[in-house]
Amino acid sequence: MASILVIGSGLAGLLAAVRAADAGHHVALVTKTVLPESNTRYAQGGIAAALFRDDSIDVHVLDTLRAGAGLCDPAAVRVLCTEGPARVRDLIRFGVDFDRDESGVARGLEAAHSRSRIVHAGGDATGAVVEAALVATVRRRAAIEVYEHTMLVDLLVDERGDEPRTVTGARLRGPDGRQRNLHADAVILATGGAGQLFRHTTNPLVATGDGVAAAYRAGASIADLEFYQFHPTALAVVGTPLISEAVRGEGAVLRNRRGDRFMLAVHPAAELAPRDVVARAIAHEMTLQGGEPVVLDATGLQGNLLETRFPTITAACRTAGLDWAVQPVPVSPAAHYWMGGVATDSWARTSVRGLFAVGEVARTGAHGANRLASNSLLEAAVFADRAVRALCLPHDLSAELPVDRQTGLQAVRRAAPASPSAIAPDQRQPDQHLVNRTTLQGLMWECAGVYRSGLGLHAAAAELARWAAPNPARATLAQLEDRNLLELARLLVRSALAREESRGAHYRSDFTTTRPEFAHSQCTTRPLVPAQEALAC
Repeated sequence: MASILVIGSGLAGLLAAVRAADAGHHVALVTKTVLPESNTRYAQGGIAAALFRDDSIDVHVLDTLRAGAGLCDPAAVRVLCTEGPARVRDLIRFGVDFDRDESGVARGLEAAHSRSRIVHAGGDATGAVVEAALVATVRRRAAIEVYEHTMLVDLLVDERGDEPRTVTGARLRGPDGRQRNLHADAVILATGGAGQLFRHTTNPLVATGDGVAAAYRAGASIADLEFYQFHPTALAVVGTPLISEAVRGEGAVLRNRRGDRFMLAVHPAAELAPRDVVARAIAHEMTLQGGEPVVLDATGLQGNLLETRFPTITAACRTAGLDWAVQPVPVSPAAHYWMGGVATDSWARTSVRGLFAVGEVARTGAHGANRLASNSLLEAAVFADRAVRALCLPHDLSAELPVDRQTGLQAVRRAAPASPSAIAPDQRQPDQHLVNRTTLQGLMWECAGVYRSGLGLHAAAAELARWAAPNPARATLAQLEDRNLLELARLLVRSALAREESRGAHYRSDFTTTRPEFAHSQCTTRPLVPAQEALAC
């Protein structure tokens, strides 16, 4: 029996904790707020899996590879799609009650899928239903000790002698504000994404990239940070609630101020084109309209369908004073999902011994440059399960993490300024000042959002270099989050500068085409000394 520290309480973290407990391990499950709060809770569309007779694993694989714009790891995609159906059945056994119709389990169609394969629960409340079932399962496991209102500050790393660096636990900030070390035989990061990097996001306030930042500081390789998916349709009201892609799958259409269905001229699949295409098209129309949102027109759908299939969205519209059954509603893109993260192999192992990463915090290679809709919850379940099975395997990634350091080193030196991310606490330069989250979010939205350019990215890098992070030893919870956001903003901007092309969710107005020489992932590892810095893998 080993001691396992799981950090994060979305689907990936909860399932990893349950699996580890059922395997006989003692589990400590840490979450920054309350146990049910996570990105998973807000997921609407559902879970994609080849569960039906008119579908197949091979077709799901092909759809995923197409969406990934040439950067998917085919082996990771094969694992995702092959093991996905079994993981969905596991969720059913853990109490997830997926919606049903006269044919059995109900299913929907979403963008870039060639089959209707999206299973959902509670209409458009899939994430909330999954979260509730797994939280209840965790609370029934005596071997799982839950720490709520507890934040990851840093990972504990053993670098003694000639042995590879090994994670031995984590430094945590408890609900009393005090920091303590919690040691473990293995750490499974499941801390989610970093939507709070941007002014507009569908993510909750907890999504500040804590796990990616901590893993980077611990020496783990991180990859593909430039690929941030902007969901095309967030309701353009305070809070930017998500309007699921499944709404367009049911027949809703996008219109500009003139009432035109502009997507018909953009892509053969119109509103069901890949997310990056739809998001950019909406952003372009908004520019032509002086920033005014476009509208999503669901008035052609029957009112009772909107009520029963999309109760969460219907409630959000009503809260905003809108009745989407009788009038189109304003929508705009918003930061939604990070394809990049802590680089892992197909067993969720990172480049640091003892450290695993699952869910949105991880870059498994399954999503490439643009995640296929509703593959996120599937990935969380598949790789959480594999991480626990891998606890007894050798932690050696040499055969699975590709390395192309010379190419990447040249790219980052040519395109990006040096990063001051390793400045010691309270050793700021005279012209530096503490980071302000609102200002950072605005800068990232304008310079590293849906549309990017070298000019804007260089301006963002220069501005970010003038900001400093607070001392983590004395920081509040919000300041610890700001520290992480600043570090990740610098890394994301550097990665976006180094990728001098447009691919998937990464679009640059000064490099509008996809270039074959960039058909590889970009990785970075925090250097031991500046001369060893590289951005490649």
